Amino acid sequence: MKKQVHYQGTGKRKTAVAQVKLLPGSGSITVNGVPYEERFTRLKYRQTIIKPLQVTETQGKYDAIIKVAGGGTTGQCDAIAHGISRALLKASEKFRPLLRGDELLTRDSRAKERKKPGLKRARKAPQYTKR
Repeated sequence: MKKQVHYQGTGKRKTAVAQVKLLPGSGSITVNGVPYEERFTRLKYRQTIIKPLQVTETQGKYDAIIKVAGGGTTGQCDAIAHGISRALLKASEKFRPLLRGDELLTRDSRAKERKKPGLKRARKAPQYTKR
């Protein structure tokens, strides 16, 4: 029995972590065992997920099996796109300039800022009263 070739990539955004496995196939994308269309109903989220495949013109060539945990919907979508981009890079190094051009390889390090003592939130201070 021949071993199946697959490419793995891990994507992160905020507190979401996505583990992506790309297998040569028909182009189906499953997220946590569910088709991605059912998991992410907004068009914006679906476009974010398939953007790396569109940029590299590999849509329909790979099946993606994705496990994603943590964060919210937006963070998970961006983490999935990051993971797909990293997996495509392992599939072929020629995709690097295409993915780099659309900023799909850069890890978005923005996360929620911590609350500071004496403040109501990370930066919001109590209202100042002069008298």
